[in-house]
Amino acid sequence: MIYALTVILLAAAAVGEAAACDPVLTALFTPIRPHVGRYEVCATATPVPDDAEALEALDAFGSAGTYDRARLARVYGGTRVRVQRSWRQQDGEFVSITRLSPYPDAALTRLNSGTLEIRFIVSRGL
Repeated sequence: MIYALTVILLAAAAVGEAAACDPVLTALFTPIRPHVGRYEVCATATPVPDDAEALEALDAFGSAGTYDRARLARVYGGTRVRVQRSWRQQDGEFVSITRLSPYPDAALTRLNSGTLEIRFIVSRGL
């Protein structure tokens, strides 16, 4: 019974951490037509660790997307972005993950306190 309760609580926590992927943010912060793989950009409430790298906004978001660089710099106003990079290989896919916090809204007018996950996913060809 104790184990069943633990499993139920862990499952509920995992559902609560689900990320909401946003095609508008994907279009802003990723290449228009990647040569290989695909991108997902998702917002989540899961925080970036305190020891994450602190970067200037333009360095953190890079130059691949179509976003307005001046507006992005203006919305951050000198605030550094905490960035965590990782990867995983699962179910025949390689996933590179960049987590950024805080992150801008799609209009680049305000910062959100959660975390933005940019995922680059490459599937292994069969």
